[in-house]
Amino acid sequence: MDSYIQDSIRIIKQGQSKSGAYIACPNFPTYRYCWLRDGSFIAHAMDCVGEYKSSEAFFRWVGKTILRYGSKVEEMRHRIENGLPLCKDDGLHTRFSLEGEEVTEDSAWGNFQIDGYGTWLWALAEHIRISKDNSLLKDLLDPINITLNYLNLVWQLPNYDCWEENPEYIHPYSLATIYSGVKSITGFLPNGFLIESLGNGNQLDTQVKEFILKYAIHNNRIVKHVYPANGVSSPKPVLDSGIDASLISMCVPYNLFSVADPIMVETVQAIEKDLHCMGGGVHRYKKDVYYGGGEWILLTAWLGWYYARCGRLNEANVLKLWIESKFEKDGSLPEQVSEHTLYSDHFQPWKNKWGPVATPLLWSHAMYIILDNSIQERSSK
Repeated sequence: MDSYIQDSIRIIKQGQSKSGAYIACPNFPTYRYCWLRDGSFIAHAMDCVGEYKSSEAFFRWVGKTILRYGSKVEEMRHRIENGLPLCKDDGLHTRFSLEGEEVTEDSAWGNFQIDGYGTWLWALAEHIRISKDNSLLKDLLDPINITLNYLNLVWQLPNYDCWEENPEYIHPYSLATIYSGVKSITGFLPNGFLIESLGNGNQLDTQVKEFILKYAIHNNRIVKHVYPANGVSSPKPVLDSGIDASLISMCVPYNLFSVADPIMVETVQAIEKDLHCMGGGVHRYKKDVYYGGGEWILLTAWLGWYYARCGRLNEANVLKLWIESKFEKDGSLPEQVSEHTLYSDHFQPWKNKWGPVATPLLWSHAMYIILDNSIQERSSK
């Protein structure tokens, strides 16, 4: 095991609370919480290196947290069915304290973000597949059912995207997490572990895929956002949002499209053209001004993950080497690298507001581990 992997495992373990939650970044005040999305990828990375106790502790923390706030799902159903307005905190939150409590002191933060709930189902199913231990399913049956009911209720509602932005739209990335999470976890139904979850959740993956194919494709590639139905018109793609690097997920890991699907090929080509810095990393999207819009470690690893899945190992290794060049002396990886920002005049205002770029970002370390693992797996075939 090389030193970069060892450093990444060490930093992830240091960032895991006794509760099982993974802190997003210990040195960045705004990120001293646990996101289900970040945490699920971190847990998957730990599964990739055989650290099953760490990932299991996270999944149990998620289960306890969902049970703690699960009653909100039926309250939300009541409001939706009776035409009552939804308030900011009515849905299940996207981030929690390390003790599993909702974070409410920041009144401006967008809490209604659903991608983490699909992602934890996907990551849990991957944990079962990799560890070959399905005993966790029985203990987490109730939170799994709550999650399936919640996603079935809210998936067509506008909500925040994976970058905590654009709450007025529906997001293909978020829908892909639901598709994969539901499909993955209900795949254990033949074993008899999730018989109580058969209900609506068993049909949701099909509905989500049909929605994406009908409303989220334009010019043979996936769009970043979709206008929700408004009672007058059907959903339709938002054409001026541009491409987003997170759409790599539609293939890897969420398997909504294969690597050879023309839609996926066109989408990745657009990401390569607009967002991959020549000889460097990957930007989020062209209008990104957060810390100037630098190159994100985790997205660079994500593109490498896609390359490895395609068998493009030379390109995957080039991105891996670039990431390794960004490790700091203490073994830390940042959230983004600011050498080639899209909007350099926006860097200092963000630094003045929140301090230096978040370092170490545990999600960055997780994606590096996942990239390394994917290259090794493909190389061995």
